[in-house]
Amino acid sequence: MKLFTTENIRAIERHTLQSETITTLTLVERVAHAAATEIAARFRPSKRTVVFAGPGNNGADALITALHLAQMGFNPEVYLFNIGGSILKPDCKKCRDLLIQRAPDVQLNQVTKVFNPPDLGPSDLVIDGLFGSGLREPLSGGFLMLVRYINESGAKVVSIDIPSGMFAEWNRRGQERNMVHAYLTLAVQFPRIAFFFADNAEIVGNWKVLDIGLSPEAIEKTKTNFHLIEEGEVWGLLRPRPEFCSKADFGNGLLAAGRFGMVGASVLAARGALRSGIGKLTVYGPQCSFPVVQTAVPEALFESDDDKLRISEVRIEHDYSAIAIGPGIGTAEVTVGAVEALFMRSKKPLIIDADALNCIAARPSMLEKIPPLSVLTPHQGEFDRIFGEQPNEEARLMKAIEASRFYNILILLKGRYTKLVRPDGKVYINSGGTPALATAGSGDVLTGIILALMAQGYKPEIAAIMAPFIHGRAGEIAAAQKGVYGTIAGDIADAVGPAIHQIMTHANK
Repeated sequence: MKLFTTENIRAIERHTLQSETITTLTLVERVAHAAATEIAARFRPSKRTVVFAGPGNNGADALITALHLAQMGFNPEVYLFNIGGSILKPDCKKCRDLLIQRAPDVQLNQVTKVFNPPDLGPSDLVIDGLFGSGLREPLSGGFLMLVRYINESGAKVVSIDIPSGMFAEWNRRGQERNMVHAYLTLAVQFPRIAFFFADNAEIVGNWKVLDIGLSPEAIEKTKTNFHLIEEGEVWGLLRPRPEFCSKADFGNGLLAAGRFGMVGASVLAARGALRSGIGKLTVYGPQCSFPVVQTAVPEALFESDDDKLRISEVRIEHDYSAIAIGPGIGTAEVTVGAVEALFMRSKKPLIIDADALNCIAARPSMLEKIPPLSVLTPHQGEFDRIFGEQPNEEARLMKAIEASRFYNILILLKGRYTKLVRPDGKVYINSGGTPALATAGSGDVLTGIILALMAQGYKPEIAAIMAPFIHGRAGEIAAAQKGVYGTIAGDIADAVGPAIHQIMTHANK
């Protein structure tokens, strides 16, 4: 799914108006009907409902939503902010008149001068239609105080479009307490980019998209750098296996992983790769890893380093389809040197994870030596150790976009809504996953999945799109069996095969 900026969405709306020969009030009606239907499905009409409508388009949506709610048996109290008596935009004014005409019993309070806020409490429902995605500056004055009052009241808030005070894309200028904290955000036609940052989770709350029928043609033609990866896209990328095939058809991967006390990382990454369909896998590690890997993962071959306890070099004795390095290798000086040597002699993109990233942080000049289009898979801490401390997720993404372009690498920012950043500036956001993935070794399994996909011939930028979704689905399957609390990385690895099967049967659902 494409994700658009506010400017993109406005252009798509204009195209829809022209192609369908409709007015903006038609779109308001579509938003309001969808919003009221969703609200009525979640809340009882007997619940006290207070609607706050701003003077612009978001206020228009809120007013007609109040009209529909009244027709559904709710008794909304509406506060329309028209400070000075003359600031309503044309559509908002028309919607006010429609509300008065069609629902004369609705309590409509037009705020033109002094505002005496209603008493709000935790048992109340607030419909937030003050400001939508068209907001350009942080809230101030009376609106700022109102937003803080709503938040402090504890009322359950449903925001139409986006929570008031929030920007649809970037919120580095904003403070959380100056934005409405929604229980539910009803996004119009598309989720907004800001929804996919942990920093904004408490503001957005749960979210759902309201389909208002914007032009498919305009959506298709409008270019964007942001995409949300859903099951259908991954299903379209996965290649079914022919009936006549052998292990030689599915690649030969090398996994350099493990040190004394961290051999489990080798095992988990290996199991992730093998469950993802790699033809043949070789684990490279210190001598102490041999009995563990051969016992826990007998399907994998093992190549031993000369060092008993750590990796001191990575010998490449075969023509591997793909190579991954990092899980559990540590950051001893000899290991840092081995990682750098691998970078310098590798002619193919690598998968660089975990301690290999920490080795880069210890020797930053290695960034210049990473093979083009290699996949780096940092979590927040690993990224900041390499590229510098970042104040929030938005800043981290912006830095990743810059670094990806400069070093010609792929950066997979791990977390809820894992984000793949490409050198061309495109960002692919994974829609799947579960809190069950927040367990030790989960990232090692993901490394194995990426390795397996690249070994099977998927380009790095494609493998790095598919792998997080497969990993997320595996986590969901494991959590369904073991519970969110009880899921461990081995469960995730075991669920990778069923996850791929489930995705591949997408068309038959």
